[in-house]
Amino acid sequence: MNKWYYADAQRRQIGPVPASELVQLHQAGQVDDATLVWREGLANWQPLGTVRAELGLEAPVPPAPEAALPPADAAAPAAMAATAPAVLSPGADDVVYAGLWKRVAASLIDSLVTSTITYAAAIPLFLVYGVSTTALFGLRDLQDGPPLAFWAVYYLLALGLPALYFAWMHSSSTQASLGKMAVGVKVVRGDGQPVGFGRALLRYLAYLLICMLTCGLGALASALVVAFSARKQAPHDMMCDTLVVDRWAFTPFPERQQRGLGTVTIVVLAVFGLLTLGTLLVMGLVIGALVAHG
Repeated sequence: MNKWYYADAQRRQIGPVPASELVQLHQAGQVDDATLVWREGLANWQPLGTVRAELGLEAPVPPAPEAALPPADAAAPAAMAATAPAVLSPGADDVVYAGLWKRVAASLIDSLVTSTITYAAAIPLFLVYGVSTTALFGLRDLQDGPPLAFWAVYYLLALGLPALYFAWMHSSSTQASLGKMAVGVKVVRGDGQPVGFGRALLRYLAYLLICMLTCGLGALASALVVAFSARKQAPHDMMCDTLVVDRWAFTPFPERQQRGLGTVTIVVLAVFGLLTLGTLLVMGLVIGALVAHG
């Protein structure tokens, strides 16, 4: 099935999108017969009215005057027929990048999701090897602890499942993990195009490697880089040429982007802050009681 591109009101190339989505946009009034469209095989950009029959729209109209999309570096018709057009990068004001606190809130949600998935997948492993939590956390004699095979499979699950989760979600049609979907952001390539599975996997592995090599301090360093970099990129974003942006960025509806934190982000951060504060208070009380009783 052919994938289509179209130009929005600001002459930015949007796509690829399936023909059915282009038809829906036309029926919703978001594009019209004068909207310029292109697919592989066409010699040049065409007004949508000239390809109505191909798209399955009723009542074809006579071709509108020939028009051409005017990017700064217009490609020759033959070159455009061979490869899909590049997205015209919008100005910086057209894209809302995900800031530090939105990314933190998304990370908290995703940590809960991946932890749940990992522990659920590990339950059969515990049953097969007969490992109790006492043995797992080293509270028994090490000679009675889990065998090496258990640890190999356990760490394979603990590292592999989150990697597959993020790679699959970021390369899916949503372009976002559950946490990012909740706070309204997504992951794209540096030019606004969707990321593929391989790039999404490398992005997560780069983040994991940074954290492992720095004993976890890389997460803090990444947060600082996000806070102060121009496009809110973490080191693993820079390494893999990716961006985390508002979910409406690089779409026909950039005006729907939100620059504030949003309700979900505020609630997640507030709940996490209260839980952290409560934990610290309980620990303080316990330590105080132990000291008091010698």
